[in-house]
Amino acid sequence: MHIVAIDGPAGSGKSSVSKAVARKLGFGYLDTGAAYRALTWFVHTQAIALSSIDEKFLTKDFDYQISLDPDDYWVRVGTTDVTYEIRESSIGEKVSAVSGLPLIRQYMLKLTHDLVLTSGFEGVVVEGRDITTVVFPSAQTRILLTAAEEVRLRRRSAELPEGISIAEQITKRDQNDAKVVDFLSPAQGVELVDSTELDFDSTVEAIIRIIERTK
Repeated sequence: MHIVAIDGPAGSGKSSVSKAVARKLGFGYLDTGAAYRALTWFVHTQAIALSSIDEKFLTKDFDYQISLDPDDYWVRVGTTDVTYEIRESSIGEKVSAVSGLPLIRQYMLKLTHDLVLTSGFEGVVVEGRDITTVVFPSAQTRILLTAAEEVRLRRRSAELPEGISIAEQITKRDQNDAKVVDFLSPAQGVELVDSTELDFDSTVEAIIRIIERTK
């Protein structure tokens, strides 16, 4: 299996670019951040205290499912489809508190590995945070996708109607993420793709060229 690990800051286009790359190569696509958002949605809607989350809760109560098919993408918690609900700004504002808990990060690491290794695809594009350094440090292809902050803000604001709140979220996410990962400088062995001056298709092609070279 060929694993493509893609890191990058908020608004860098990781999700859309990774999904397009997966489609072109016939690979699976895994958005690791969806699991954190789904868990955030679950504890928020069920009014569950973060202090009460333990291993049993994560393995038994939190019934998480996600499609790795880039052409049929969905996220479910139990029988509830939360594909769109987890993208709401109210969830985005609460994700950092959930993702910062060591027990949850440890569980998500194992979950991510299980999802990829049992996917049935010949390759999987995995995107999120710390993917190249913590989640899949031995992936055949490791890429840091980034862009200048003003470009990321402009692109994200164009996608959603909440321009000001989205800008605030991205700035906040950058500040939080910068405490644990350098998302502007690639780690050793990680390829840098700066899309500041690239359009969407050019960014996809740049990443595919790297994957072909590292096969």
